[in-house]
Amino acid sequence: MCRWAAWIGDPIFLEELISRPDHSLIAQSQQADECKTATNADGFGVAWYDHRSEPGLYRDVYPAWSDPNLAAVAQQVKSRLFLAHVRASTGTATSRNNCHPFTSGHWSFMHNGQVGGFDGFRKSVDMGISDALYPERKGATDSEAIFLTALGLGLDRDTLTALKQAVCKIQYQSEMFGHSPHMRLSAAFSDGERLYAVRYASDNKAPTLYYRYCEELSGYMVVSEPLAPEQTDWIEVPQGMVCCFQDGEVHQQSFLTDRTAVAA
Repeated sequence: MCRWAAWIGDPIFLEELISRPDHSLIAQSQQADECKTATNADGFGVAWYDHRSEPGLYRDVYPAWSDPNLAAVAQQVKSRLFLAHVRASTGTATSRNNCHPFTSGHWSFMHNGQVGGFDGFRKSVDMGISDALYPERKGATDSEAIFLTALGLGLDRDTLTALKQAVCKIQYQSEMFGHSPHMRLSAAFSDGERLYAVRYASDNKAPTLYYRYCEELSGYMVVSEPLAPEQTDWIEVPQGMVCCFQDGEVHQQSFLTDRTAVAA
């Protein structure tokens, strides 16, 4: 499993997410509290939005705590919208192409979770990625496959419907050809204007997801687990829900997959 943190609001330095808090993302890469694997050492990545519609992207295979450049970058890069991720592989290789976040055009996406038995039907899932987007399939993770499948299903046109359909299709293939748990997903993704976060599972064990409005920084932090556990105003997102953060507000709605969306 993995850990991630996101920000949307007034511009802040990246260090406010990944190194400054007591239980920062770098701290969680060494000792996470709310996932099966306490150590998340199989690479890291950051996406951010600034002057262009396409996000900047910095990823590498080092453990986040040992990369000599990450701390310097975090002290200098400032943005109104960050997605940051530390990876614990569920089976795929430790490579830059498998590190989150993944980007395409103005979209960015990162994920914590698993698709049961994915290696056994990965070819079938890849065939469901549109021809136009398949050249962007650089890695081998289920996370990237969910993202590219959702893009092909219309993430730009109807964002939540496209993601639901992608999750549903891949969960169905796990049910047919894989094993349980068929789908566990805690994901954050953005088009550069809105930040979405979803918590979902095919069983009752969805990965954790929290958010907090930070008055001192004027924005929302959205995280796998709280960056400062002593703060009591973290809100846990219920399983089966998706949040949309935009213009200083958060809207929450159900994220229930529709089995009729699965193509025959």
